[in-house]
Parts: sequence; C-alpha cells; structure tokens
Amino acid sequence: MTTYTVRLTARDEVAEGTVAFHFDKPAGFIFKPGQAIDLIVPQQGVANDSSQARHTFSIATAPFENKLVIATRMRDSAFKRALGALVIGAEVQIEGPFGTLTLHKNMERAGVFIAGGIGITPFMSIVRNAVEQGMPQALTLIYTNRRPEDAAFLAQLQQWARENPAFRLVATMTQMDRSSQAWHGLASPVNGDLVKSVIETLSSPIFYVSGPPAMVQAMHATLADAGIDEDDVRSEEFYGY
Repeated sequence: MTTYTVRLTARDEVAEGTVAFHFDKPAGFIFKPGQAIDLIVPQQGVANDSSQARHTFSIATAPFENKLVIATRMRDSAFKRALGALVIGAEVQIEGPFGTLTLHKNMERAGVFIAGGIGITPFMSIVRNAVEQGMPQALTLIYTNRRPEDAAFLAQLQQWARENPAFRLVATMTQMDRSSQAWHGLASPVNGDLVKSVIETLSSPIFYVSGPPAMVQAMHATLADAGIDEDDVRSEEFYGY
C-alpha cells in the first residue's frame, strides 16, 4: 500500500466535540467515494504501526476535490491528543485508499444509507460525489444522532436534500431532552417501521450501514426484522471514535 506525506491545511468543528481535519491531496492519489485511509501522526518514541500513531478514517470529501478531509470525535486518547496538537502546515502520513463501502453500479436500484454519529463520513463522500455529477439515482440517508448538536455535517446534508430531488435526508434525534437546540424533525430510534416507510417507494434498494459496532449490529437486526435480504446489506463498523 502506498504511503504519502500530506500537510494539514485547516481544521473546523463540524459538531459538538467533532472536528474535521483538512489535508492537501497528493498528486496521483485516486480513490472511490466511501473509501478510507490510515492516518499516521508521527510521534517521538512511538512506532508508526502502533494504535497511538495510526488510525483508520473514511474520507469525507469526494474524488473531484483537491483536498482530503477526515472527521473524528476528539476523545482523550494518545492518538487524538497528538492529532489535536497538530499545527496548520504540519506534515503527517497517509496510507491507502482501501475499503469496499462504495456505491453499487446498478443505478436502477436505489441506495439507502444508515449512519450513526461519525459513521456519516463515508456517506458524505458518496453523496457529495453524486450531487456534483448530477446523478439521477435515488439515494436516501437515514442519519441518527442523540441531538442536533452531535450531528456532523447536518446543515450541508440538509442543503443537498433541498437542492437535489434524487437525494432524500431522513434525520432523527434520540435524546432531545438533553438538547438545547430546536428540532422539528423525527425524534425516535431507527426501527423497522421507519425503514419500511422510507423504502416503500424505492426500487430494489441496497442498504449501507456505518457507525459504532453496537449500532451496526442493531441495524442488521432491524433490517432483518423489516424483511430486508441480508445480501442487500453492506456495513462498516467504526471503532474508537
């Protein structure tokens, strides 16, 4: 796998406690929407292949853009502390791309994405790319968070949904009693009834699930209860985010 050296060009908070890190894209770096990289933050006395120096992240930007963006919750771990301490212009390394959570090629079949929390990142790349290309393929994103404050990239997703009839956003919050923001959308867990209501007009949808392991496992059970064939479900678990 190829290793590239990249520079940190910007950072911004995309949700409460969640930060997006922007890096320049190396010449010749080609990836598919939905793929990931390993980010290596060199540290004195720490091996580059250790969990303190290396972490896997989905790429949140699309291939047509001249930057690579990853996003993560800033938890108190050795890696996150090193990542958060980077100054603009600092050099790090990336390896990749890799991963198979990419959109199917049969555009007659709809795509339904189910994301929990920071599991949104691979779908940001896929939807961003579809919007840029003006793809007519029906894409629906079910995005679940505890509160609006926790929902990374929510405003951007809402804008894409308003402007692109082929893309539908179904956002739901599960702990609005802990939120200080107004929310006029759904406020319930993702269950079989919700899934059935979302897909009732879609043509032979294929499902993609991304989020923490417990959420991904729960969604597999929910989709099975909703009558979805397991062969039509693809998933990716986000550990340690």
